[in-house]
Amino acid sequence: MSGIVQNNILRTSGTIAVAAAGLNWSDTIITGSTVTVEAGFGYWINTTSNPCTITLPSAAEKGDQIVLIDYARTWGTNAIIIDSNGLNYQGDPDTFTVEYTTSGQSINIVYSDATKGWVPLEDDVTALEPAAPPTQKGIFAFGNENSGGTVVSTSNLVNSSGVVAANVTGVGTPRFALAAASYGGDKAAFAFGNTSSGRSSLKNLVNNSGVVAADVTGVGTPRYHTAAAEYGGDKAIFGFGDNSSDVAVGMTNLMNNVGVVASDVSAVGEARNRLAGTGYGGDKAIFGFGENESNNKVNTTNLVNNSGVVASNASGVGTARVILSAAAYGGDKALFAYGTAGSKVNTRNLVSNVGIVAADVSGAGTATAARGATNYGGDKAIFGYGAAGSDTAITNLVSNTGVVAADVSGVGTARENIAAAGFSFST
Repeated sequence: MSGIVQNNILRTSGTIAVAAAGLNWSDTIITGSTVTVEAGFGYWINTTSNPCTITLPSAAEKGDQIVLIDYARTWGTNAIIIDSNGLNYQGDPDTFTVEYTTSGQSINIVYSDATKGWVPLEDDVTALEPAAPPTQKGIFAFGNENSGGTVVSTSNLVNSSGVVAANVTGVGTPRFALAAASYGGDKAAFAFGNTSSGRSSLKNLVNNSGVVAADVTGVGTPRYHTAAAEYGGDKAIFGFGDNSSDVAVGMTNLMNNVGVVASDVSAVGEARNRLAGTGYGGDKAIFGFGENESNNKVNTTNLVNNSGVVASNASGVGTARVILSAAAYGGDKALFAYGTAGSKVNTRNLVSNVGIVAADVSGAGTATAARGATNYGGDKAIFGYGAAGSDTAITNLVSNTGVVAADVSGVGTARENIAAAGFSFST
């Protein structure tokens, strides 16, 4: 062989080893619970559905190299376990447990000798750099007019500057006390609520142009006074509410990134209704406040991780109240605001990017309940409509630092028990 020899890493007897950049890469994404790997290869390990035990070669030479990469950033949920197959791993025999449990990790292991065996050359964690752009527009829809008398499916779009447009003729079955959330990155969904026939689990998807689609037959227990939030960057969760027997529930229903609602998930946290939900932290969600089965107002919260798992109750902060609203702002924070605590209030509680709810802050704008709220403009929020003595269409904008502005004169039909969600990447 002639020419310059490159990448001759840790080999003896003149054998040329391939560096990480020159590894052979497996053509298959590994999704099973077990896999046996070979030296000189790199593997994409997808543990979305299950942990994976990785068996290393039973014999190895100095300089043999294997690279393992967390394909779907799920090792933090479902770990990989290394079976060193009779050889040492970092000086310990294969009777020791070797487990990697960090999402986004990559492992580059090289065989040294019989004493130390396989040694990680690198075990880096890469940041999740790509992020979907925030939604820019919002939509308010459904609700009831005339202080609860007339149920509608009217909608009003919000542009990226927070300006509310005139009524759009309703699509879908009129209902109130439903919930809405963004999904799929740039779309929205309305679901559940009370129709003229009682509780429902109907849903209406909203495309990234703000067009509301016809009813889709519901999945999950029909209920109203429920809440919803985006989580995981592109999915949604609907939770809690009152069922057809007027009993508060704590069950949830996950919605995937193409708008399909899953069946009920057993209740976690205090069963309650007339609460609010919102995303926070970029990929997580929080439910908060409401009224429990004993008809007591509470300030309990439940965090939702980026896989849609609801945590147990967190001790409440702030005034216990019902029929309040919540929205994300500032890119990774959120706030709960307005509602009824004996009487209507304009109190707000900010939520940090790690889900900590702050104490009450004196509100701005008219004390109002049964409003809709959504993010807009990438990092801001808007609260709108609701009941303030009588139905109203006023809105209140929220800056990207969580400051609520004074009332803006209403556009569209005044109504209450409305829902709202963000949509569209386009300004």
